[in-house]
Amino acid sequence: MPHEAISVFDMFKIGVGPSSSHTLGPWRAALRCIDSIEKQGGVEHVTEITAVLYGSLAKTGKGHGTDIAVLMGLLGEDPVTIDVNSIDPKTMEIVNSKTINLAGKKVIQFDPKEKLLFLFNETLSYHPNGMTFLISMQDGKQWSETYYSIGGGFVVKEGETNGASVNNDLPFPINTADDLLHWCMKTGLAIHEVVLENENSWRPETETKAGLLNIWRTMKECMYRGCHTQGALPGGLNVKRRAFDLNKKLTKGNSYDNYNSWVEAIKKGGHHFQYTLDWVSCFALAVNEENAAFGRVVTAPTNGAAGVIPAVLQYYICFCGGEDEEKIIRFLLTAAEVGSIFKKGATISAAMGGCQAEIGVSASMAAAGLTEAMGGTQRQALMAAEIAMEHHLGMTCDPIGGLVQIPCIERNTMGAIKAITASQLALQSSPDYAKVSLDKVIATMWNTALDMNSKYKETSDGGLALHLPISLSEC
Repeated sequence: MPHEAISVFDMFKIGVGPSSSHTLGPWRAALRCIDSIEKQGGVEHVTEITAVLYGSLAKTGKGHGTDIAVLMGLLGEDPVTIDVNSIDPKTMEIVNSKTINLAGKKVIQFDPKEKLLFLFNETLSYHPNGMTFLISMQDGKQWSETYYSIGGGFVVKEGETNGASVNNDLPFPINTADDLLHWCMKTGLAIHEVVLENENSWRPETETKAGLLNIWRTMKECMYRGCHTQGALPGGLNVKRRAFDLNKKLTKGNSYDNYNSWVEAIKKGGHHFQYTLDWVSCFALAVNEENAAFGRVVTAPTNGAAGVIPAVLQYYICFCGGEDEEKIIRFLLTAAEVGSIFKKGATISAAMGGCQAEIGVSASMAAAGLTEAMGGTQRQALMAAEIAMEHHLGMTCDPIGGLVQIPCIERNTMGAIKAITASQLALQSSPDYAKVSLDKVIATMWNTALDMNSKYKETSDGGLALHLPISLSEC
């Protein structure tokens, strides 16, 4: 039976904030459009291009930087490697000149006010995050291409079925948690070992491990940077960064000058509950403040929920002796597999499922990863994932002003704490007595998503978004 094959590097993508579905996805869609144009005559022959944003992409696009992401994609910039400090100047050059240099090969007339269209009241049937590119060529040829940003940076072109490949050659095909547990029980392998065997079908094991350590390097650099940057976040809400002050307060009297010495300074403060709790919150705040400021982050599984997994992994390193690289790899492999099971059985898109699909999934991933890294059994890891999601069911996505700031940043701190609690509960429990399986909670999450009113699905049309007098145009 064909199954959706999702790699750990599909779940963890390096990119730019503030949103995986509204920034990274449209950026990647624009890059795919450029690639398509190259195959149908070449960018050098384009005379005109228009991007049309629908539904959720339109309603919260300004706050999420969707317009900027599309421009960067059309320029041919790579979200993984672009100097984030160059984004504003490149954007202003397009706005001021009313031209754009497509893929760095062809300068055409392009006034963003006329060529980036936000259709707030129109939604395409396949997914709320739809966008269409209208292309005209010198020879008179005209056509359109429609893409959907389905969450976590995954992009589907009209006519495709999903954002990942179908691969029947993996040694351990997995669509559900039961599938994963089946292979673990049959082989005696731990979860991370099963996942690594599948990854070996795509690339040498050394490359996978190096790639995962690069993912962690990006996460910790983001976290460290966020803890040492002060000021207000962009967008109009004037939200003050808090990680800087909290970090300064918690490290009082302990000097350091880089990430490693920072970790040592943190450890010197002890392990009492309030201190640990404050640090977990600080770690998560730091990442999502960077995300809100268009910094470089890792989807985990999304940008809006990018702080949960780094915060829990940093907790493991600082307070549970998790510095060993193999333990970090074990954590990330396990977390990624749980995230992929959620994507296959439900969604990781807030536009489809509300914030339960982002913070809830990230907490579930982190809980499983921590449990596996702490020596828990396969069933305890899946139990931890279930507990974490069970207590996020029904969470809405209602960002004020369409920005990934309120309540998104604080929600990452809560998701991280819930993940740690879920892991502790699972490690101190016997899965034999669990009443709800991970697959059942995933099905429940999806049913809840289907029942949820659209105004609570990343549209800023309901909930908290209506209780602060800030319009999208002001932001």
